[in-house]
Amino acid sequence: MLRLRPYNKNDAEIIMSWIKGENAFYKWTAGVLGEYPISAEQFNMVSNLMAFTAIDDNEIVGFFTMRRPNEFYEELRFGFVIVDSKKRGQGYGKNMLKLGLKYAKEIFGANKVSLGVFENNESAYYCYKAIGFEDVSQDEIEKYTVMGEEWNCLELEMKL
Repeated sequence: MLRLRPYNKNDAEIIMSWIKGENAFYKWTAGVLGEYPISAEQFNMVSNLMAFTAIDDNEIVGFFTMRRPNEFYEELRFGFVIVDSKKRGQGYGKNMLKLGLKYAKEIFGANKVSLGVFENNESAYYCYKAIGFEDVSQDEIEKYTVMGEEWNCLELEMKL
């Protein structure tokens, strides 16, 4: 049964092993955690966020963070969402995020969750859409320069 627990620094090596190359790393982090490749110590900066590890039968299968975009908890923002590369396409991402949404609403009283996803990360985009996230109309799309290319970041949100 899939469940969430607080992230601990011993999870870092396993989670980082799921990143298969520079392109995947930047789709996952947008470079916020540093330049590829990063160390487990660098990754552990996520401990400053509300970081969660998803486990199934005591096996680590996913990870994500929540943070407050402002001082209140009515909106939370998901980030650094990742599923074990061997487990993708099996519903773990959707189920993990559904647990995160339940936690956001029931524990923090959030009424909205938002996230950003690069438009070239189609599998993540469709995962988010499948559980009910909706595109946010933006006057100007946020752009990141990644590996010499310009990547568009789409904004999604879900009312709880």
